[in-house]
Amino acid sequence: MPAAPPASPAAHRAEPKPPPAAERVYSHVKEAVLDRRYEGGTLLTEGDLAEVVGVSRTPVREALLRLEVEGLIKLYPKKGALVLAVSAQEIADVVETRLLVEEFAARKAVPASPRLIGRLEELLAEQRTLAEAGDLAAVSVADRCFHAEIVRNAGNQILSRLYDQLRDRQLRMGVAVMEAHPGRIAANIAEHGRLLEAIRSGDADEAAHVVRQHVGRVRVLVRGEDR
Repeated sequence: MPAAPPASPAAHRAEPKPPPAAERVYSHVKEAVLDRRYEGGTLLTEGDLAEVVGVSRTPVREALLRLEVEGLIKLYPKKGALVLAVSAQEIADVVETRLLVEEFAARKAVPASPRLIGRLEELLAEQRTLAEAGDLAAVSVADRCFHAEIVRNAGNQILSRLYDQLRDRQLRMGVAVMEAHPGRIAANIAEHGRLLEAIRSGDADEAAHVVRQHVGRVRVLVRGEDR
């Protein structure tokens, strides 16, 4: 009787393990808060989240504790987790920090490398595609990636880490702006195009000016949910 052929490497390859239960709860809640499916003021209960995600209550508690540390929710014993609203002060703080970092980065982007120009062109095209599809959460992510690419290009790791800490707040505010002002999506893309052209042409002053106008509008368009 002929010997069985050796098993292929694929047969021995283990199936990828699903993420831990607490990680699944964490991702579910965080994504829902950032894209505003869970808006500020929503009360989440352990039982409801356990049922939605399909886990026990223990990993739900673990995930909620982590989200409280990140400032997205507030835990109330025997009641649940309250999704924290975006305050007017938080908006002002984020805009001020973005202006400090992004104006500096826009100036540092000049003269621009072909790699940076190519990457910004790709991200701008991606934003247009996502906007046509009407995916606001994905548009907000792509919008943020466009700005983050310019910040990373500046080569200052401390500023890059500071900017990364704004990510969640930027995404949440971005979705809020696009929901309240649908016409802002096309305007954002047009302003990104202006910023790209200023960087491409080597005009550092114009690049900083576009950033100042573009980011400054967030303060006007977003209103604190707790007003």
